[in-house]
Amino acid sequence: MTIRKRRGAKYPARKTPAYARRSTAQGASAGTPSRPLRLYGVHPVVAALANPLRRCRRLAATTSALKDLRERLGNALERDGLVIAEATRDQVARLLDEGATHQGLALDVAPLPRPRFDDICVSDRAPRLLILDRVNDPRNLGAVIRAAAAFEAGAVIVPDRHAPDESGALAKAASGLLERVPLVRVANIARAIGQLQRRGYWCIGLDGRAEATIASATPDSAIALVLGAEGAGLRRLTRERCDVILRLPISDAVESLNLATAAAVALYALAKVK
Repeated sequence: MTIRKRRGAKYPARKTPAYARRSTAQGASAGTPSRPLRLYGVHPVVAALANPLRRCRRLAATTSALKDLRERLGNALERDGLVIAEATRDQVARLLDEGATHQGLALDVAPLPRPRFDDICVSDRAPRLLILDRVNDPRNLGAVIRAAAAFEAGAVIVPDRHAPDESGALAKAASGLLERVPLVRVANIARAIGQLQRRGYWCIGLDGRAEATIASATPDSAIALVLGAEGAGLRRLTRERCDVILRLPISDAVESLNLATAAAVALYALAKVK
């Protein structure tokens, strides 16, 4: 088992998080991206329309899907600046990549404001965090966001240059929870781990080669769970920065779990750790 000496004291909480402010250097790219994107499917579209931080521009919907939206959202569907157009299923499909499961809905939106690392990653407000050292597939990232929501992780932290941009596929895999779980982008994962440690987080890296299992984790502080890319695992510097490296006790018949499954199992295992 690899253990690093703890550094620094618990970071004091800020009273008012500024979720939509411009980013600092560690909060990844400054400002909000201007490139529009298209969401599809019931859960992502409903969640986006219900999210006051999401700027919604144009909705294409079949008659039955639009009726269902009105029943779900009521007056919330009548958003300023939203253009609603009824369309056939084929017309909606032509707006999207081939094979997209749209359920009669396609919504043009602006990307969400980027949450700031300094506002989100505070131990007494977000006692559980997920850090992804690298992730390439938007569907994997969306599934991790869904797992984070299921087990009440305060945010998912990803590297700005080694993670997918916000997209319809990502939002679909997250089943609408992209609107609820902050996706925090940072310039450098190793540096972010150091900042979290100074704020009172115990940073646990997952590696199938570790000697001890996650059941041995007994920290009495906030936890940041660090996962590497599927196949490649944690990068050397990321691994060295973690306080401890642990593994999931899976059967020898299974080489590994996919990223989202590993995140969900580990978060469940840590749920009882106070």
